Amino acid sequence: MMGEIRRLRTQSVLKELIPEAFATLGDCELRGLCVTDVECKNGRYDAFVYIDKMLLSESEQKEILKKLSKVERYLQNYCKEAEGWFRCPRFHFKFDDRLEYQNHMDSLFEKINKDLEKNG
Repeated sequence: MMGEIRRLRTQSVLKELIPEAFATLGDCELRGLCVTDVECKNGRYDAFVYIDKMLLSESEQKEILKKLSKVERYLQNYCKEAEGWFRCPRFHFKFDDRLEYQNHMDSLFEKINKDLEKNG
């Protein structure tokens, strides 16, 4: 129970700190990124950071992920110093496709409802 509270708190703090750290970077592409969610796993050793796709192409997404892997250590240090932590989780950056998935599911359910009304 206590570990779960710490995990949720860490997720919440990182969801605020990572965008702050992005804002300090020199790369304007990275500065403009929007963090949609953070999930900590493995006892808070790993943090999966979900980023809004913002209509980026596949090649742009790959390029941004490369840049993020290069600045990961800087971002970790920023978060450690801001919170006074001894260690910071390892960041795994992913583009968030959950909204697209949700929209797809909604459209499928809408289609099913229309078919049921038509045939039922």
